Amino acid sequence: MAPSTPPKAIIFDIGGVCALSPLEAIADYENKNNIPHNWINFVISRSAPNGFWQRLERGEVKLDAEFFRGFNSDLRNERLWRDFNDSFKKRTKKLKDFAVPTQLGDHVSLKAEAANTNPTEEDRGAHPASSRTKHSNKKENKESGSASLSKLAKDTTIGDPVSLESEEAVQSGSNFSQSSGPIQSSSTNHPESTVPVNNLSPVPDIDGESLFWCMMAHARNTDPYIFPALLRLNKLPSSRKPILAALSNTVIFPPSHPYSRMYDPPDSDPRKYFDIFIASAEVGMRKPDPAIYKYALDKLNECVKQRGGQDIRAEECVFLDDIGENLKPAGEMGLRTIKVVLGKTWRAVKELEQATGFELMDEKTRRSKL
Repeated sequence: MAPSTPPKAIIFDIGGVCALSPLEAIADYENKNNIPHNWINFVISRSAPNGFWQRLERGEVKLDAEFFRGFNSDLRNERLWRDFNDSFKKRTKKLKDFAVPTQLGDHVSLKAEAANTNPTEEDRGAHPASSRTKHSNKKENKESGSASLSKLAKDTTIGDPVSLESEEAVQSGSNFSQSSGPIQSSSTNHPESTVPVNNLSPVPDIDGESLFWCMMAHARNTDPYIFPALLRLNKLPSSRKPILAALSNTVIFPPSHPYSRMYDPPDSDPRKYFDIFIASAEVGMRKPDPAIYKYALDKLNECVKQRGGQDIRAEECVFLDDIGENLKPAGEMGLRTIKVVLGKTWRAVKELEQATGFELMDEKTRRSKL
């Protein structure tokens, strides 16, 4: 069904939306180098606003040896390493506190917890013998000490941090165990890291330069669902086509580096498919700074005026990003937002179809995913 108010502009992030997510490359690097899951993302995000990564994305430092020295220093921040360990302990405690009272995470107990009540007598004794036998067999088939995250996610509906974390783990296909390591993302096929973080160990030794280029190389590949949707939008008649904009936290590559001047194949260069391309390192601002969203709206209005149209309001724009922190200020400004979920980017295409009224998937994808 066509939307009541189709957007006049669609704003795309690049990495993690139109292109593959650098977070996948981070997860690969952590698994291959036996680094606790999410440490790299943790230390980069907690170094904001003036860590070397953030400064590079604002164009304040060059991508050179000095940057990599500073980036390596950020990655070996002992204070943040202690914070990371503390946060992992708290997260593990929350999951244990939630899971232990329900023992096996059975349906009755979890429903009762969600409702903040105790199981009724009928709940406790109403199961027929065949049902109890099946439940017992399931219990024996589970690995000792494991919890059913899929059951936990489906049956908890209150949206608390523990439930949401469990749902997130299930959606990404994570393996959950009571090992000393963190919950491991399954964006790769590598086994779960078993690096202990409960007892404070030395800060992991990370080669920031190697990590950086792994991330950049991965993000040169287009997303298999959103990028084709972008191509379909570009083929719309001009009378129906919304303004297409990119709003991306980017870096400026040295002029001599191949990434500064070419894509292989050339058709995979995302810049050629946008009416407006806003790169953080070129404008001196980065998401989630509210100023960059205002800047984007100003650029959209400059574009529409050149076409003889009327100003675009925030609520007439749809913004896609894979980072919730980047979506929040956009939503507060009035933009309609779509969260792109790692490993499930086709869902964002479905939401975009609903928002625009356009068919943006091929039939093969539609049949396999919907």
